[in-house]
Amino acid sequence: MLSYPLISIQNLDHYFGKRSLRKQVLFDINLTINPGEIVILTGPSGSGKTTLLSLIGALRSVQYGSVKVLDRELYRVTDKKLLQLRRQLGYIFQKHNLVPFLNACQNVQMSLELRPSMSRREVGRLSKAMLEAVGLKHRINHYPSQLSGGEQQRVAIARALVTRPKIVLADEPTASLDKNSGRAVVEILQQLAKERGCSILLVTHDNRILDIADRIVHMEDGRLSKVNSHS
Repeated sequence: MLSYPLISIQNLDHYFGKRSLRKQVLFDINLTINPGEIVILTGPSGSGKTTLLSLIGALRSVQYGSVKVLDRELYRVTDKKLLQLRRQLGYIFQKHNLVPFLNACQNVQMSLELRPSMSRREVGRLSKAMLEAVGLKHRINHYPSQLSGGEQQRVAIARALVTRPKIVLADEPTASLDKNSGRAVVEILQQLAKERGCSILLVTHDNRILDIADRIVHMEDGRLSKVNSHS
């Protein structure tokens, strides 16, 4: 287990727009997430949750304050270094973002094809094993249009976890799913993350899944208003 926090944020501010249109959307954010910890981020729409997730995920540049991810400072780093970091993280979005003309296995393989050291056989083997781990052994050759919403989200989880990332960032992963599918998806995520010691930061409005968290963080109007330990 790593000895340093996988995510460490200090005094983070963020703005949208310029000059007279400039608006502050994050205010003095401080947050630490340790290896193996599952943290759920709640709060109303427009409160800044997705913006925070995108900064941690190196999808936006840090403007003010410090964001350390995998012990690397993201403030004032080059686009090339942001890209390198993005390849080490797992992302799960509300929209599955699956490629419609690729089957489930090929969609998962996309994450591994950025790794030139792997043979095609190894890429295929790992992708199939990951789909089996999320309960889709019988759907490996199915295309997204042939899968239910819950199955598509499981493919997205397999794609995010197949590279064995140390951090998984999930933005409303159960929003489009019914109660049973949503529960199954987060339990898969929880089990696989705990087995691999990675940290999860999960944004959700879904009160039915809060019990999987080690900690719940609430955001309102761009501020972290409270931090709860979940027993």
